[in-house]
Amino acid sequence: MKKTLLSIALSATVATSAFVSTQASAVEGLSANIGATSNYLWRGITQSGDDSAISGGIDYAAESGFYAGTWASSLGGGTTEVDLYAGYGFESNGISYDFGYIFYGYDQSQGSNGDSDFGEIYASLGIDAFSFGVSILAHAEWDEDFADDVYYTADYALDIDGLEVGFHAGYYDTETDYDAGNIYDGYDLGVSASKNGFTFGVNKHENTNTSVYVSYAVDFDL
Repeated sequence: MKKTLLSIALSATVATSAFVSTQASAVEGLSANIGATSNYLWRGITQSGDDSAISGGIDYAAESGFYAGTWASSLGGGTTEVDLYAGYGFESNGISYDFGYIFYGYDQSQGSNGDSDFGEIYASLGIDAFSFGVSILAHAEWDEDFADDVYYTADYALDIDGLEVGFHAGYYDTETDYDAGNIYDGYDLGVSASKNGFTFGVNKHENTNTSVYVSYAVDFDL
């Protein structure tokens, strides 16, 4: 995505949770972001019950490539998600690298007894317009072990006269047992077009109907 974490979450068809050096390439210092989307998708599955969501976050980026931040979004049913993350990204000879950790936190009304929080480690490799990433479950409040869930991504982005077009393919290999069945397990595909903060996207997960969304995000220095 070269995008912020906010637009990564809002246009999840492009590079879901593979942060592709997003924060590392930013200007050193603090920045913030706010946004809204008609449907908050994560790995091809709606997190907002196919309704709109609002979000915002704060990031810190250092010239060394270290970055850290937090991001929050509304979810369906009046609940919220708050993420914390830190990582390191750098570029050498036209190839970019990124790795880090992200914690997904949910308020206590989410899931059985509020036991929905989990953390992942992630890494990505960028070569020209292509990027490849993997996110591995590090820990979870429910009964799962390290690496029980793994998400793989492949993405391609191109610029057409200022219009950023992204193509995404992901595969989530997860052992999580949801009450309604494991709808996350499987592939998701998507395409998006972004310009001047606006994004229009189409996403298809093998276990759901095709989703169409529109989002807007803005970033500013603090």
